[in-house]
Amino acid sequence: MNSTDKIAFIGGGNMASAIIGGLRSSGRPAEHLIVVEPSAEQRERLAAEHGVAALAAPGETLAGTATVVWAVKPQLFTAAAAPCAAFVGGALQLSVMAGIGSDAIARATGSERVVRSMPNTPALIGRGIAGLYARPGVSAEERERVVALLKPTGASVWVDREADLDAVTALSGSGPAYVFYFVEAMVDAAEAMGLSAEQGKQLALATFAGATELAQRSSEPPQVLRERVTSKGGTTYAALSAMERDGIKTAFVRAMQAAQQRARELGDEFGR
Repeated sequence: MNSTDKIAFIGGGNMASAIIGGLRSSGRPAEHLIVVEPSAEQRERLAAEHGVAALAAPGETLAGTATVVWAVKPQLFTAAAAPCAAFVGGALQLSVMAGIGSDAIARATGSERVVRSMPNTPALIGRGIAGLYARPGVSAEERERVVALLKPTGASVWVDREADLDAVTALSGSGPAYVFYFVEAMVDAAEAMGLSAEQGKQLALATFAGATELAQRSSEPPQVLRERVTSKGGTTYAALSAMERDGIKTAFVRAMQAAQQRARELGDEFGR
């Protein structure tokens, strides 16, 4: 195995498992992947599902690793990084942790080659999207390596400023919860109008999936697509007018700004 192929995951939770599963499905050999995971149950699951070596603690096996993926809970990062630093300082550092800034990662690992990623939960089924930020020490080739590593989990978008990851967190990181919230409301409305919860769920989920796919395939902006299905005096017009009267769009924007602010606060708490 070439050392440039070796990827170590520090933490073996859901996001790490999603990335590992994607890499394995795309043909990456299990021997190229190492996981450090203190939970015996998680180690057994990773070995059973993906065939990868899962270690209880870091050691010499990490030496020569090309890329390290930090996937521990933010509050555990400092303790997790300390025993790893001696082995992984020469690697490209990719973080999928919320709240831990690249300065903190650079200090803890001794590497200026740090990429931060803000993924979202649809990565678990290969339909996620991740916001990416790279420190100046990251080369163009290493950026490409990160995109290729994350590609099996979905799409990616680079931002120029690290602070913009807070906005990414508010928009797409937390975004799946907003969709589930609106689906929940549509199911409630379906029941109030006489349909069953199952019928409401089926209709709501298909509507979100279809509308999203239509928007992705269309060159028209969302506003134009909305206007095309909103005949003045019709049913859609009545619904959207009610939403406007209730200030839904304004409240929604405020909600995402609140999420952005909380992301900033978490960053300050865990370490920029």
